[in-house]
Amino acid sequence: MNSQSHQQICTRIAPSPTGEPHVGTAYIALFNWVFARQNGGRFILRSEDTDQTRSSKQSEDRILSALKWLGLNWDEGPDIGGPSGPYRQSERLEIYQTQVQELLKRNEAFYCFCTTQRLNQLRQRQTEQNQTTRYDGHCCNLHESEIQQRLQAKESYVIRLKIPTEGDCEFTDALRGGLNIGWDHVDMQILMKADGFPTYHLASVVDDHLMGVTHVIRGEEWINSTPKHIRLYQAFDWQPPKFYHLPLLRNIDKSKLSKRKNPTSIFYYKRMGFLATALVNFLGRMGYSLPNDQEKFTVQEMVDSFDWQRISLGGPIFDQEKLRWLNGMWSRDLTIEKFVQQAQQWAFSAEDLAPILPSIQKRVEVFSDIAPLIGFLYSGRLTLKADDFNSSKIDLEKSKEILHFSRCALETLAIWNKTTLFEIFSWIAERMELKVRDFMNPLFIAVTGSLTSVPLMEAMSVLGPELTLARIRDAIDLLGGVSKKQQKVLDKTWQSWQKNSHAEENTAES
Repeated sequence: MNSQSHQQICTRIAPSPTGEPHVGTAYIALFNWVFARQNGGRFILRSEDTDQTRSSKQSEDRILSALKWLGLNWDEGPDIGGPSGPYRQSERLEIYQTQVQELLKRNEAFYCFCTTQRLNQLRQRQTEQNQTTRYDGHCCNLHESEIQQRLQAKESYVIRLKIPTEGDCEFTDALRGGLNIGWDHVDMQILMKADGFPTYHLASVVDDHLMGVTHVIRGEEWINSTPKHIRLYQAFDWQPPKFYHLPLLRNIDKSKLSKRKNPTSIFYYKRMGFLATALVNFLGRMGYSLPNDQEKFTVQEMVDSFDWQRISLGGPIFDQEKLRWLNGMWSRDLTIEKFVQQAQQWAFSAEDLAPILPSIQKRVEVFSDIAPLIGFLYSGRLTLKADDFNSSKIDLEKSKEILHFSRCALETLAIWNKTTLFEIFSWIAERMELKVRDFMNPLFIAVTGSLTSVPLMEAMSVLGPELTLARIRDAIDLLGGVSKKQQKVLDKTWQSWQKNSHAEENTAES
């Protein structure tokens, strides 16, 4: 392979389509995009959809839509194709099968027939002895005849990577310099799962190599996985890319950015009325500063001035108040014409109003009746008081339980529409032994601010998951929050409901 200095620079972003588009994805995408654009290189978007139980086309579409809204366009991807496709990992299974067979042939990987029970016992024993939990190499040196016999018997297996038993993995992080991680801290990673799908580690390395990725720019949480990836490059006799590990985004308390403390969906910020230019500017400031230290800058100014030496490795704080201040600067600099256009695009277009107006038409006598009915759609986070929930037939403690269980369900709801919302609320209401109408009351107040508004399902489907969940979390906090003791009780109840539900489904299927 040619040295990277003679290759066209190529970067990539590879989100997993398993949920809402995350601001952390946009943050990493931005730095990949900026570096590729500065150097006249390629920027690839790849869908890492090998987790078939959680991946969905709807999630992929929303991630692509969110990144397009931010202006982070790609040169190759699942929606536009390209010379290195396909760009969904689920469509590249033959490639991975071929490559993993090559590793087996080179004696760099091995079949592992260990049962879940054995692996659990191994982990438990290692934990009790304060050892690093890792595979012990039990199947690493099976005789070929035994392997073939077990394969013919159709025993379940995975394929694992062979790891050196001594020494260190030495590699260079372009932002941090030389790093050493002992091989005794690196697991014999599963490369191919029992269902025939690759793990992230195999698919990522194979795809990066075959797509010509020269610079892997990702979050620092991947540092400890880098030895596995370097080991794979060595096993294939491939040239590794340059690695850059950006600092993780943090909450104000310096903990890792999480949706429980900070809304993390890009669409939350779009729905709240932030400008795409301001959000990109803010994400750029999370790890980078311009030579003149100006705080407000365009993405093109970032491209023009970009220098890895100006990356700060301290944990950048995702401060929403700072984002609001920066957005205000961008908003006030708009011309009146542009301001009107942006406001209309935000929420006042015919496309946005069309889904909600039919549900209130029969309740409107004059157009001025509309504002009180749909004002909640444009209010961002609602200003409620605990007393507002007294208008419900449900007491405050039970209201908090309803909101908590609803949040649990909505955070993992794959399809967000009126039908699925009604089904999940009916399911919870039945288990709480409540009438659906009574169950809905606390949700009505949390989501719309009153009991007299548009139908709840219509309201939630228009608001979308990000803002709906933010309001539900706010309402739980307003009602006193959930203590650790309550959390344990509620989580246990929720898990038992799910377990019983799965059992019922299996019984019905059989």
